Amino acid sequence: MVGLYRVKGKCMDVAERKTTLERFGLTHLGAVHENLPAARLVEAAVRRREGMISSSGALLAKTGKRTGRSPKDRFIVENRLTRDTVAWGAVNKPFSPEAFDAILEKASAYMENLDEVYVVDAYAGADPRYRLNVQVVTEFAWHALFARQLFRRPDREELRSFEPEWTVISVPGYLTDPEEDGTESETFVGVDFERKLVLICGTRYAGEIKKSIFSVLNFVLPTEHDVFPMHCSANVGDDDDVALFFGLSGTGKTTLSADPERRLIGDDEHGWSDEGVFNFEGGCYAKTIDLSPEKEPQIYGAIRFGAVLENVGMDRKTRQEDYTDRTLTENTRAAYPLEHIEGAVPEGMAGHPSAVLFLTADAFGVLPPISALTPEQAAYYFLSGYTAKLAGTEADMETEVEATFSTCFGAPFLPLPATTYATMLSDRLREHGTRCYLINTGWSGGPYGVGERVDIAATREMVRAVIGGKLDDAVTEKDPFFGLNVPKEVPGVPTEILDPRETWSDKEAYDEQAKKLADLFRENFQKFEAEVSDDVREAGPHS
Repeated sequence: MVGLYRVKGKCMDVAERKTTLERFGLTHLGAVHENLPAARLVEAAVRRREGMISSSGALLAKTGKRTGRSPKDRFIVENRLTRDTVAWGAVNKPFSPEAFDAILEKASAYMENLDEVYVVDAYAGADPRYRLNVQVVTEFAWHALFARQLFRRPDREELRSFEPEWTVISVPGYLTDPEEDGTESETFVGVDFERKLVLICGTRYAGEIKKSIFSVLNFVLPTEHDVFPMHCSANVGDDDDVALFFGLSGTGKTTLSADPERRLIGDDEHGWSDEGVFNFEGGCYAKTIDLSPEKEPQIYGAIRFGAVLENVGMDRKTRQEDYTDRTLTENTRAAYPLEHIEGAVPEGMAGHPSAVLFLTADAFGVLPPISALTPEQAAYYFLSGYTAKLAGTEADMETEVEATFSTCFGAPFLPLPATTYATMLSDRLREHGTRCYLINTGWSGGPYGVGERVDIAATREMVRAVIGGKLDDAVTEKDPFFGLNVPKEVPGVPTEILDPRETWSDKEAYDEQAKKLADLFRENFQKFEAEVSDDVREAGPHS
């Protein structure tokens, strides 16, 4: 249909409707479905064989070759806005405007051969002062459903006057040519801050859509608004006591923030402004491997009609989900709107945090399950962003356990220098008297394969004790390897698990493993030593 849009079953001349699609050369499209409700997107996905309905009512889709983000395929266009501000390197790789335009032109030509295209208009950011108006354009109905549920949804009145500021064009079916296009593979994720455009090619993993806009906010909010963007979950109690949970994938960030005794603000991305915390999203994107109603009742209950399941196993006859199925990936996911969580904060905003918790799943089994952090230690461990990868989660792993250091618990999404974000955190902790703790949700009594994972019930008690201020006057003991202040008692938690060395039967093996991890911390932190104060530099492991 050259020169026409077909919107919601009706055709209209392109000239009658000014959209961002025209700005990027998308004028000769087939049927364009705009802002469809969840039910119609589910119908479309099933009709187009993009997914199946599971027994819970969720839409189950598979992402094919890419079952997670593709950080090596992410680029930022180097232009007047980014040239002297972005921290260029292995994470933020420069791409020329000319090469970006060439890929955009090819992707546009690809889309013009599609029968259907889906458009979602949404907000990124609950605080009206700082939110971005985002338009997502994609070839898959299930990707449109994902975007609709994960971003914040304008109401009908807001949609009438909605003017997109940023555009995400996602064309999983278009594969780039590394030799011709200058990409690393057939996948390309490019961000152009000048044109306010994200282009995603060659990957069906829906998480790229939301994470690309998180990267945008990590650039825009600090530079334009002095708002601290954070890769964290957040909840609030009846006393307006806000808690933030920082942590990499698999550390329990989503699980621990989904507390039935508290109200969920959001599970992944937030800003900290002069008035408090606000969610960037309108939904949750939770890992589902080994999900159970006993351990994670809120997440389990949120998976129903309107939710999206990625790469989750399912019995094709009964349509029963199998959350233990690792056939496709460890990174199985569920995307669902916040309203699927009972008691979630619909406005997505709350006051300043009283507690900040850094979560790590230490598979070496040597970090204490809970440690109080000084402001200097908070800066050190925030810049370190430690957790551990396990064998089977990465194709090229050579050992059972590998340390992962992701700066500020979100290195792949940070366009600016890391110390920019660390300074913003430190300033806010001091200004608001916010307590900060390191919580190890990983292994105790030995490393992965020998010890056991810290019981989730015990971890929840530790978290509640921190948030409730029950440890403010606690007697602590300094860890000999990491210098961390470990409480000697935590209400509701067996005291024998608080000292990690005492949980190991082989004490010499513990010492060797602890020294190994301490050395890895120091080696990783060398890249920050010239940029931080002496107090922060000396706040890390010292064995």
